[in-house]
Amino acid sequence: MQGFHRYLLAVPLIVAPTVASADQEDQQIWLQANTVVPLDGNTRLTLEQIARFGDRPDGLFTTELGILAGQKVSKHFELGFGYRHVAFYNGNTAADEDRFRQQVLGNFGRISTRFRIDERFHPDGDEVGFRIRPLVRYNHPLNRKGLAVFVSHESFFIANSTKWGQRRGYERMRNWLGLLVPVSKVVNADVAYLNQYRLGRGGARAQMDHAFNLQLTINLGARPKRREHTQLD
Repeated sequence: MQGFHRYLLAVPLIVAPTVASADQEDQQIWLQANTVVPLDGNTRLTLEQIARFGDRPDGLFTTELGILAGQKVSKHFELGFGYRHVAFYNGNTAADEDRFRQQVLGNFGRISTRFRIDERFHPDGDEVGFRIRPLVRYNHPLNRKGLAVFVSHESFFIANSTKWGQRRGYERMRNWLGLLVPVSKVVNADVAYLNQYRLGRGGARAQMDHAFNLQLTINLGARPKRREHTQLD
């Protein structure tokens, strides 16, 4: 446990940037359900449903529906390609958009990584917006049944500016602290506090979101040995 205690001491260093003063703050609920359909021993499809609720606007403000194909290429790595449709509601004035993504998942025991590239297709212009999203996660087991505590960090780097509003540069970060709970042989739940900090860029106001994050992963094959990591926005 000494190693785990040292790791917990490092958590404030990961989360500290997100507690900087923000002009706006929002309390939110993020819900996600992933259904994993194995095609063979190394290939799988993941169907994704996401809903997010907040105080500003009050109620449901975003939904995402997507599909992701994953191909395991070695003991530690999996390649993925997917699509999502993103819709906005309830006073959220952002335009609905389509997104394609490519990613590389890495699994190294208690540490897992994800390197993702998004392509955003926006109805207000024909330019494609590119985002780069590295993520790292540490799981520390609490018992032999699969219960674990985890911390995770994701950064958003915008690769190009577009006329419809995307601005190049470092845009935001997300940090999670939560529990991985084995609900059944085929269902895992991530229950976490999520802190998202958006930098104030181009005259916009900085914003910090505090979210209760619940993600269910349902594996329709055998008991999952591989799991999809934090498929958020």
